[in-house]
Amino acid sequence: MTYTIGIIVASDKGSRGERVDRSGELIREMMAENGYEVVEKVIVPDELEDLKAAMIEMSDVKKVHLILSTGGTGFSPRDVTPEATLAVIDRETPGIPEAMRQASLAITPKAMLSRGRAGIRKRTLIVNLPGSPKAVKENLEVVLQALEHGLDILNEEASECATPMDN
Repeated sequence: MTYTIGIIVASDKGSRGERVDRSGELIREMMAENGYEVVEKVIVPDELEDLKAAMIEMSDVKKVHLILSTGGTGFSPRDVTPEATLAVIDRETPGIPEAMRQASLAITPKAMLSRGRAGIRKRTLIVNLPGSPKAVKENLEVVLQALEHGLDILNEEASECATPMDN
């Protein structure tokens, strides 16, 4: 099964055309290289309601299998992507951001400052990635290791995480 992807770039400057989006484009490239189909990318301001609306549109209307957001996960007062994610998901998936932070901590102690979240809305997985291209690449490489299996389970294409034990 080919899974569809929506990308949300949280950037005030990007939404006004004052900054070139490198992180969203890197996500698009990495996902395409790994066999995923990116069907939409939007750049929205760092506004809670705009982020929530974009996530709901992609999940409920476009019915993408995965939403990858980039930006808005830090300590700035305008960084509200995790709050938008928590407002729209039905269930959290804490292992994903835990794994990303753990891998990033091996590279920089600043990784502990990421507030990114992940969760499920209906049949859509939503994952918050950091805003810098370097951090996007490092974190997405971690997520890709288990992503297809997670999406298979969410979409009832697989039923188990563990392999049966030989008796």
